[in-house]
Amino acid sequence: MATVEECRTALEELSAKMGRAEGDTRKATQLNRSLSCHVTDLRVTFAGQLRDGALHDIDTEPRAEKAQIRLTMSGDDLVALVAGDLNFAAAWAKGRVKLEASFRDLLVLRKLV
Repeated sequence: MATVEECRTALEELSAKMGRAEGDTRKATQLNRSLSCHVTDLRVTFAGQLRDGALHDIDTEPRAEKAQIRLTMSGDDLVALVAGDLNFAAAWAKGRVKLEASFRDLLVLRKLV
């Protein structure tokens, strides 16, 4: 089972990958939205801000408002997704990953998968 620190590292790595993205993927990472990732097995929620092609201010402190983009998954799935060992679309289709966002954001985010 992945630890809180491994999940935080995975999110930081995801942020770095987003910063290096190009083309349509780069456009999709340019959203300015609050983002949360609830890690079910650790019972912890990471929250931050997606802006300028990266995740900023990643923290485990609860925020008063619900994030505009919300992910839910296990810690092992988070680590595997970021490492490239788990396909997002397949994990989403199997219910291993949940994504909640506005319809407009979902249209933009589909370019990432």
